[in-house]
Amino acid sequence: MTKDQERAELHKSIWQMANTARGSVDGWDFKQYVLGMLFYRFISENLTKYINDNEPDSHFDYVKITDAQAEYGRKDTVKEKGFFILPSELFINVVKKAKNDPDLNETLSKVFKHIESSANGTESEDDIKWLFDDFNVNSNKLGNTVEQRNKKLTELLESVANLPLGNYDENTIDLFGDAYEYLMGMYASNAGKSGGEFFTPQEVSELLAEITTVGKISVNKVYDPCCGSGSLLLKFAKVLGKDNVRQWFYGQEINITTYNLCRINMFLHDINYEKFNIAHGDTLTHPQHWDDEPFDAIVSNPPYSINWEGDANPILINDPRFSPAGVLAPKSKADLAFTLHMLSWLATSGTAAIVEFPGVLYRWGAEAKIRKYLIDNNYIDAVIQLPPDLFFGTSIATCIMVLKKSKSDNKTLFIDASSEFVRGSAKNTLSPDNRKKILDAYTARTDSEYFAKLVDNADIATNDYNIAVSSYVEQEDTREKIDITELNQKIETIVARQSELRASIDQIVAEIERK
Repeated sequence: MTKDQERAELHKSIWQMANTARGSVDGWDFKQYVLGMLFYRFISENLTKYINDNEPDSHFDYVKITDAQAEYGRKDTVKEKGFFILPSELFINVVKKAKNDPDLNETLSKVFKHIESSANGTESEDDIKWLFDDFNVNSNKLGNTVEQRNKKLTELLESVANLPLGNYDENTIDLFGDAYEYLMGMYASNAGKSGGEFFTPQEVSELLAEITTVGKISVNKVYDPCCGSGSLLLKFAKVLGKDNVRQWFYGQEINITTYNLCRINMFLHDINYEKFNIAHGDTLTHPQHWDDEPFDAIVSNPPYSINWEGDANPILINDPRFSPAGVLAPKSKADLAFTLHMLSWLATSGTAAIVEFPGVLYRWGAEAKIRKYLIDNNYIDAVIQLPPDLFFGTSIATCIMVLKKSKSDNKTLFIDASSEFVRGSAKNTLSPDNRKKILDAYTARTDSEYFAKLVDNADIATNDYNIAVSSYVEQEDTREKIDITELNQKIETIVARQSELRASIDQIVAEIERK
């Protein structure tokens, strides 16, 4: 079976599982249970493999030893893996007893608490705590009685156990990660805005990572200040390989649910706790990585035009992230506040690629003053217009703003990729060819008729610092060209023919009247 066939079979199994086990639970809510159980299976199998591989006895199997025997290795295991699971609490052993466990909900609750508390007082504590917070085994969403809830939990355990994730020696890690991403995309596409807030389409995420790593085979640190479920950060692992992100994956997320999802996603993609630092909180007012910046590559899809404190907080105008621009982003439109934050934390030789709401390119007021600061200091490397209807929860045509602190020219590249898409069943998507065309134009940094234009920053200044792509890239006129002379000749011929027909009709009518 090919890799694509394996993936298709996996997706089919996940779809069937979600639809048969969901019942009365809303899809976007039920996602938490599916992903939580998938995570539970992953860390159980991942830990089992790690322990078995480090045992000299080839017949040793961690699944089969007693809890008392396992305790001897707890300290070393937590130090290496960041957490510990007793053999009796491994996913595979809990599944075996699920149908006959009248207290399954309490069993799972204890298991999850034990996993989280296993890291207490260690370096991994912040990376492990609260990971199962959204997996409420006593929620009425699973059923009105304990018996109903346990039946649903048993179905869920068995469904996840039956997913064709293979063996670790057969690239299982990719399959776990793919299962996660498929679930996120599946629920986001069916959840409207609530899903779109937390998920950036994979092809867009990959394009952002590719833009920020042009000409590089490795980077030190990557960062996303609005990391959501971590899909953008993890594209660096795909584009460069996770070992080529040498000094960690960094991110911050304000939503506690997606903050937990991001950390889960890191583990599912085999990014161990010592390789990521994901923080919880408001990036604009309480950034958590002052001691870790600057970052070599920054990617982000911040929330569009949300409210923030702005000039209502007198301290912010003196914040080193915002003060150089001399003005704060409007209180009702935080877009460029995120942009300035990322610029401030960008390494001198780094690149940031940010998905932006189109209004930031041309709106007046404080945003125009911030654009002036960005252009006059030559920080904007490129602006890329994306097609409409790419993102879940919105059909607007967003854009990508690329920032650099060290450029070889004093110009800004504009790319009109609004027509570079393939229509899917529900949304537009960027095909590999679409992405390649955009990336090639960005790399070439030259004019391309109807697609790309390299513009002097002085010309942008004379255009009131408007950086909308349509202001610089001429759109091709696809209307049918008409030869007016030829058209007039045809009209004259038609008129003459009409006159002949009228004369014939008049003659026929006259003859009839004479009779």
